[in-house]
Amino acid sequence: MPKIRYIFLWWILMVLSIGQALAQGLMIRNYNVKDGLANATVYDAVQDKEGFIWFSTPTGVSKFDGKRFRNYSKKDGLTDNDVVKLAADSKGRVWFFTLNGLPSFFWNYTIHTSQNDSSLYVDARGLYMQYMFEDYAGFIWFLNTGNRIIQYSGRKTTYDKLGAKRADLFYFLRNDTIFKPRQSYFNLPDLKDVDSADQKISNVCSFPLDQETVRRIRKQPVIIVDNNLYLYNNKETVCFLKGSDWGIKDEISNICVDNDNLWIGTPRTLYYLKGFFRGEKKPVKLLQNHYITSLLKDRDGNIWITTFGDGVYNIPYKNFYFNYLDNTNGLFSHSIFSICKDQKTGLLLIGQNAGVLNTIDSNNRYRQFNLDTSSGRNSILSIQPYKPNEMLIGADNGLYSFNTVLQRKTLLQRVNTLKDVDISPGGKIRIAAKNQVICDGYKIDKEDELLTSIACINDSAYYVGSNAGLFYGSDGTRALKIRSTRPALHLSIKDLKWINGELWVGTADHGIYVFRADNSLEAHLSTADKLVSDICQQLYYDGIGRLYVATNKGVSVIDAQTKRLIRNITSNDGLMSDDARGVYYHKGILYIATSNGLSYFNDAKMPVDTVPPAIYLNHVRYGDSSYLPGKQFVLMYKRKASFEVEFGAIAYDLPELVEYQYNFSSDTSSGWITTMSNIVPFPDLQPDTYQLQIRARKYRSNWSRPVVITVTILPRWYQQWWARGVLILLGLILMAFVLRDVIRRIQRAEMRKTEYNRRIAELEAKALTNQMNPHFIFNSLNSVQHLIMEKEEKQALNFLADFATLMRQMLNNSRKSFISLEEEIAFLTRYIELEKIRFANVFTYHFLLQDDLKDYTIYIPPMIIQPIVENAIKHGLAPKNGSGRLEVKLVLREDMLYCSVDDDGIGWDRANEIKSGRLVRHESTALSVIRERLQIIKSFNGNVGKLEIIDKFKSGFGNKEGTLVEILIPIVKML
Repeated sequence: MPKIRYIFLWWILMVLSIGQALAQGLMIRNYNVKDGLANATVYDAVQDKEGFIWFSTPTGVSKFDGKRFRNYSKKDGLTDNDVVKLAADSKGRVWFFTLNGLPSFFWNYTIHTSQNDSSLYVDARGLYMQYMFEDYAGFIWFLNTGNRIIQYSGRKTTYDKLGAKRADLFYFLRNDTIFKPRQSYFNLPDLKDVDSADQKISNVCSFPLDQETVRRIRKQPVIIVDNNLYLYNNKETVCFLKGSDWGIKDEISNICVDNDNLWIGTPRTLYYLKGFFRGEKKPVKLLQNHYITSLLKDRDGNIWITTFGDGVYNIPYKNFYFNYLDNTNGLFSHSIFSICKDQKTGLLLIGQNAGVLNTIDSNNRYRQFNLDTSSGRNSILSIQPYKPNEMLIGADNGLYSFNTVLQRKTLLQRVNTLKDVDISPGGKIRIAAKNQVICDGYKIDKEDELLTSIACINDSAYYVGSNAGLFYGSDGTRALKIRSTRPALHLSIKDLKWINGELWVGTADHGIYVFRADNSLEAHLSTADKLVSDICQQLYYDGIGRLYVATNKGVSVIDAQTKRLIRNITSNDGLMSDDARGVYYHKGILYIATSNGLSYFNDAKMPVDTVPPAIYLNHVRYGDSSYLPGKQFVLMYKRKASFEVEFGAIAYDLPELVEYQYNFSSDTSSGWITTMSNIVPFPDLQPDTYQLQIRARKYRSNWSRPVVITVTILPRWYQQWWARGVLILLGLILMAFVLRDVIRRIQRAEMRKTEYNRRIAELEAKALTNQMNPHFIFNSLNSVQHLIMEKEEKQALNFLADFATLMRQMLNNSRKSFISLEEEIAFLTRYIELEKIRFANVFTYHFLLQDDLKDYTIYIPPMIIQPIVENAIKHGLAPKNGSGRLEVKLVLREDMLYCSVDDDGIGWDRANEIKSGRLVRHESTALSVIRERLQIIKSFNGNVGKLEIIDKFKSGFGNKEGTLVEILIPIVKML
């Protein structure tokens, strides 16, 4: 919603009727660009048939519902952005007057121009429209700046409809039985009607106006010439206001007739002539130094003021019923604590902070009195009648009397932190201070409790309220006693009132309690009973049956006899603040003191708007498509699409309090859903017919008549019954084909598996043959023979034992498709240890394992790594002069095991040069078997293995010699 700025424009009125003589102020709202208005310069305003307020600006037009602005410019269909005037006809069309002279209007959610409506085509000839009239047949007539007449019949637009001769405004005004003007006033340079020679012009303005003149002003348009106002007919022109007689020196730009009041706008000031048509002469200046471009009174009675460069101002209708006082129009401060009026002299007394008392007499004269200038808090908390021509005033630091005739104060008694004062029927004064009760002739100290209020029962007994509950006191006992253990009497109390034998207790946070004389509970009122708040600040009885409860959220009015709530009065009704501190009632006028000033009004005429707001549709969306508002929608089903309705309500008073209800079925008994949002989404509607009802209400109004939208979602072809049958049949056929294909795949997979197992067995046999080649066995036996000849029988026996274990382990692994990584490492370790013995420990070795391998059980195909290790020892490290190093590195890479065998031997290329042809063939056979095994495993489970041999000296490893063999081995990983 737009952020609304409130501007308090105060004006002094000398009101001599009904004994009231007070200054009063109007609370004016301002709307500007930051609120959504198209431009701060606004030329004109008009209200359409639905209730929207339209504003014309240099950058387009704005449509306003009280909460949101909808702006239209040339890109939205306007013929020009600079719209200088607006007019609404009887059919609900809003016409736009642009400088290019091309006619256009808004109707049925669309801007109509000659581009989309051929009936609007006309050659404007460089002239723009000035005035608009409508005849009895509904035809629209324009008078342009060249004094040519253009007619729009609904079917076509005709230039020079009445011939090529020039015409003027008086032609339409003379024929007022045919043409009805669509504006309430006309600005003319003079009154001369060349076609009416007998016309009489009267420049004499009599005031007050007679009833016939008032009737004519309400019915006929007004002619403005300079700063004078005239009524025109074909016989005479009569002046009814001369600006000079009212202090209006500037040229009058516009006027607005508002019941008995007249508003006049000029390029420098807004004038409010209150009671003008009742014969009252009380002109008031508002919005000084503002260029007033137009004035509008809407159907609710709100006044709209458009300006040049300062946006739009709005005076809510209910503010004309309220009067306001604060430090901007005569008072010392805006913080008011107490209020009372002397019925004899008519003197109004207003208690404020800093010990200041303001008085306003019946002649509207203001005076200010400083009752106490001591430092610290010194608010005037209580003002009440005391003796003839005397008021009793209780302030924070003392008790005073005030003579209303002489307007003179007198200090009666110094009191430390006075809280409340009451006067008994016989005139005895009783004071509740912070920690004591002060009566005539004695005091009662109460150090443990904070006293807050006092109420006299009679001349000898009284009640005292405190933060700890209720006490009873009397002149006889001169003590405070607790008379009941009832929990309600021990709550924190803010104020007390003794009314017709009953004690009314206003609590700090539990509402109102009413007790009989015997302390039995009569009634309890709280927010559950629609009390405006449970936090009571003051109780006031008007003497005619009504109790007023001032709270932090407004004032509640209660029938003291029936104990029923009559109504609540809050800032939403017109108070300056909800923080109410005091109430006073006198002869139909209700005064309410608040923390933001004094509000007073005739309580019998307090406005209550019960008319429901007009509800409208803004957009309808389904999926990615948007539709113009309508009553029926037939849409094709969209999967997972949301049906969304955006709507609003036209409410210019308290638009933020508008609430909505919707029902998405034809049965409203199923319940309405209440929301403050103006957008309602309905996701994934299935094919069917739905009925959406939307209604709204504003503050204290009834619910509006629902807007009904019928939505039909049509099914797609595949959602039809026959399509579903076809789909089921096709599905069954497809399922049969799929099952047949699955069976064939299973059969082929079994055949591949059988072939795979056969090939694996064959390759494993080849690998076994290549792995434990005769050289290894022969050399191993030679090593045993050498050990025996060297008399190292024990080492020979250990060698044979390890050799036998290795052979047995090799045979076991050859029968398995996968072995654990731990088994493979153990096998390789035993094999390398035997090779070390064979080659007299000419090399060292170590395994480098990734830490992540410890978290899983890894299975790999057997007999893959051992042939590579054997090649590294035999052809890389054994021929080397000096000691060598062998490193086996194992790293987990997703679902593959990376293994590198790294030696610092003679290198791959040199080893190939010195090997015999037989050895080359053997080596080539071993490596080709490994590659073939990896390829078969790929075809079986999809994982791609890799074998790569790198000569380090020739491959960029610097001066390092040796061979690096890298292999990626498919694995099975288990936690």
